[in-house]
Amino acid sequence: MKSFVMLFSAALLALPAAANAQQQQGRIAYPPAKADPQTDNYFGRKVADPYRWMEDLNSPELAQWVKAENSVTERYLATLPMRERFKSRITELWNTPRVSLPFREAGKLFYAKNSGLQRQSVYYMRPTLDGAERLVIDPNVLSPDGSVALSQFVPSPDGRYFAYGLSQGGSDWSIAYVRDLATGRQLSDTVKWLKFSGINWTKDGNGFFYSRFPTPETGKELQSAVRDQKLYYHKLGTPQSADRLIYERKDHPEWFVFASASDDGRFVYVNIVNGTDPHNRLSVLDLGDPMHPNVAAPVKPLFDKADAAYTPIGNVGTTIYMSTDNAAPKYRIVAFDVAHPDSKTWRVVVPETKNVIDQTAFFKDHIAVNYLEDVKSSAKVFALDGKPAGGLSLPGVGSLVGMSGRADAADLFYRFTSPLYPSTVFRYDPATGKSIAFAPAKLKAFDPAGYETRQIFATSKDGTKVPVFVTMKKGLALDGSHPTMLYGYGGFNISITPSFSPDVLAWIEQGGIYATANMRGGAEYGEDWHKAGMFEKKQNVFDDFIAAAEHLIAQKYTSPAKLGIEGESNGGLLVGAVEEQRPELFAVALPGVGVMDMLRYDKFTGGKAWAAEYGSSDDSTAFKYLIKYSPLQNVKAGTCYPATLLSTADHDDRVVPSHTFKFTSAMQLAQGCDKPILVRVQTQGSHGYRPTDKRIAELADQWAFAAGQMGMKPTIVP
Repeated sequence: MKSFVMLFSAALLALPAAANAQQQQGRIAYPPAKADPQTDNYFGRKVADPYRWMEDLNSPELAQWVKAENSVTERYLATLPMRERFKSRITELWNTPRVSLPFREAGKLFYAKNSGLQRQSVYYMRPTLDGAERLVIDPNVLSPDGSVALSQFVPSPDGRYFAYGLSQGGSDWSIAYVRDLATGRQLSDTVKWLKFSGINWTKDGNGFFYSRFPTPETGKELQSAVRDQKLYYHKLGTPQSADRLIYERKDHPEWFVFASASDDGRFVYVNIVNGTDPHNRLSVLDLGDPMHPNVAAPVKPLFDKADAAYTPIGNVGTTIYMSTDNAAPKYRIVAFDVAHPDSKTWRVVVPETKNVIDQTAFFKDHIAVNYLEDVKSSAKVFALDGKPAGGLSLPGVGSLVGMSGRADAADLFYRFTSPLYPSTVFRYDPATGKSIAFAPAKLKAFDPAGYETRQIFATSKDGTKVPVFVTMKKGLALDGSHPTMLYGYGGFNISITPSFSPDVLAWIEQGGIYATANMRGGAEYGEDWHKAGMFEKKQNVFDDFIAAAEHLIAQKYTSPAKLGIEGESNGGLLVGAVEEQRPELFAVALPGVGVMDMLRYDKFTGGKAWAAEYGSSDDSTAFKYLIKYSPLQNVKAGTCYPATLLSTADHDDRVVPSHTFKFTSAMQLAQGCDKPILVRVQTQGSHGYRPTDKRIAELADQWAFAAGQMGMKPTIVP
């Protein structure tokens, strides 16, 4: 069958848009979407882009279309019998106190805490480990509806101040402010146009390093492509216009430049990266005396070839400890003197093994290393000379999802989770070798004893073994009858490890099954695994996901009429591509904030950075493989696609919502059966941020939509 773009200029264009909406969809009358005769020429091949006008996010016509689509979606969702049941149950399961990973600064302990249903977590401080906690900042009072997100919280090393970032609707853009830590008094400092930037104080607490982009065009802040990021130093009490420029790359305006600082305050590491490429260039700024830092010191390169990943994890004096995949695709830890960084001088502290190093943490006289053994965490501790010094006793099979330590502190904090184990913070004491829960998490009204998570392996098209984690009720008969949701991501060197989600509990207690696939493109088995899902090999990712789906069906966990797929961002691309390639395999598709137009993704916000993963349609070779799987350009008229509920947000300035708008319009027009194609557009939300109440509502809608399409019947839960 010819592709949608080939047919568009013929029969489909001959029908008025409003008539199309009524004619091709008997049960749902979708809002009309204007189709323009826009055509682009890619190296001699003409490609239609009739919904180009949806890229203008300020268009009144687009606003009206979004409003109408949300109205259609809401009317449909309101008819679903399990919508309120899921919302009520997810709310109940979500209403559990939780604590973020604590960190130390200025001898104090800082962490964020949520009582359960607060829209955003609140930051607290303790003077000592067992000291009384004190509220530092509550973002819920800054915007009671959660429309302003707290994006950063960074205390100064001298304990006088803290810097914090605020972003409207959770946008990647943020503004940094400073408050007095003791009194909460707001200082005059305001630093704007931060994006993809940390805040790194000098040891004296008199200022901080940050990265910013030039001021974007008014009205285009959420969609304009970003470039020319520069590293600055801001001195407290001075206007941003007086900030000192530390580093820039005029020769490569598309590169990102950002900083990190050593615990002792002497070194500022300058990372220079080409988009999302995990291989970076690394330079260093030696500030000399940390209490009298020389911010005018020269920035000197350490590794300037971008031939590997170079990540400093700690230092003792001028000896730098670093994690790298240089000559070690699964990573190793090395040490060298900052004055002699050549790899010939390196001392190997922790050698590469068959299991990939997923995370590291440096704390007094020790290095903690988290390995992935077939995607399951195994954490060991080493002395600085590389000798084994114990390990972290994890509660079971699952994921270590963060470690926090300092070179001048003897203990280590870490978080552990699994699909049936809520994220819990532990404190490890190397003197005793024991781990104690910092704030034990307790599930409310759910007994995990009746459920299990098992790991199975699917075989992909080329014979590659693909890990899949499956969570379900114990003793569930494998008869192909169970509603199942399969999640995936598969890209950008990101490991998707088994983790806890309250909404998943609401699904599995209704007799559903939840599965997570670990496709190529991620970091689960090192850089080779990542590279096998990049550029022209991206189809491997889709094949891996399809193999996972087919395996679940073959093993009778589920059937095509009961199987759904979900993913967000790069995972949204995954879902869009796979539901097009194998529409008969799935009942439901839930693509969230997806990259749906692979020919134009790099024209907006930080999209250019992803060319290091995907390739760009500006390149003739990349165009040939991008056009083969790009969801927008592979919609085929008359195909019966799975019931699809797309989601995006109006302040998503990472994957701009026009991706979802254009794909929705194309799918609604092309759908060849009565299965719904709906879109849910969240207001005052972004790529990854939703206030708690809005996040719960969104999840309830998605699960109810899936349940309705799969014929799930409500189960009475004790």
